[in-house]
Amino acid sequence: MSTTLQEPSVTSHTSASASGATSSARSFFEENGYYLAKGVFSPEEMRELEIDFDRIVAQMNSFGAENAVWGGEESARVGSKNTVIYHTHNVQIYSAAWLRAFMNPRFLDVVQELIGPDIILHHSKLFQKPSEKGSPFPMHQDWPYFPTIKDKMIAGIIHVTRATDEMGCLRVYPGSHRLGRVENTNGQSRSEFLDQYPLDGAVALEAEPGDIAFFHYFTLHGSKPNVSPHIRKTVLTQLHPGDDRVEEGNRHPNARLVLRGWNHHSRRALGNE
Repeated sequence: MSTTLQEPSVTSHTSASASGATSSARSFFEENGYYLAKGVFSPEEMRELEIDFDRIVAQMNSFGAENAVWGGEESARVGSKNTVIYHTHNVQIYSAAWLRAFMNPRFLDVVQELIGPDIILHHSKLFQKPSEKGSPFPMHQDWPYFPTIKDKMIAGIIHVTRATDEMGCLRVYPGSHRLGRVENTNGQSRSEFLDQYPLDGAVALEAEPGDIAFFHYFTLHGSKPNVSPHIRKTVLTQLHPGDDRVEEGNRHPNARLVLRGWNHHSRRALGNE
């Protein structure tokens, strides 16, 4: 891949409040491949959501939650040995509060600015990085896990707690979404291409509770271990516009939940699955 990225800058991740999400949000996203929306959820809303977050983790543990740390050489190289990460897909099947959060107009207004008026939730995922030993994620692209026909998929990470670099916050390479589909970039196998983009060279997106970090599924991203004395809690949403869909045969969990507008690819066979 011959595309050259500009050197990342700590000033490149200009933030904006949800109420100020205008065309500047979209232009920033299109230029950089990510966007940090500040204060989308209020402190009161986040307190309710954290209660249900903790309840989900407790319920997972009651059924024997497994350590979901990634395997492979790339993960080991970024310090995954003896670390822990807990996760589950689709928090909306546990909690009505989290379903309401995904339907929150302030959240959807920002998403609409980025991908348009038809908004489909592909899946959500809870991540809990324990204090002092929270697992890292090596640099990777998301598209290998759920490729879509128009490559319009984005992620939005809802921060339940503060996320600092010491806590293993999201790190991104601004502009890397312009690389497009690069083979062998799922982060779980050796990649000479990914060697060009170490975690240390990426921009750290530190965030507060209620902030949402959006990024395109081509954007190179990862995170360092949580070595702080604090638990890092996030819920990731994977979203695409209603005129896009996941390629046939993909087996990743797919909620197909219409959060706003219309799903132009729904048909009777899907409704009967």
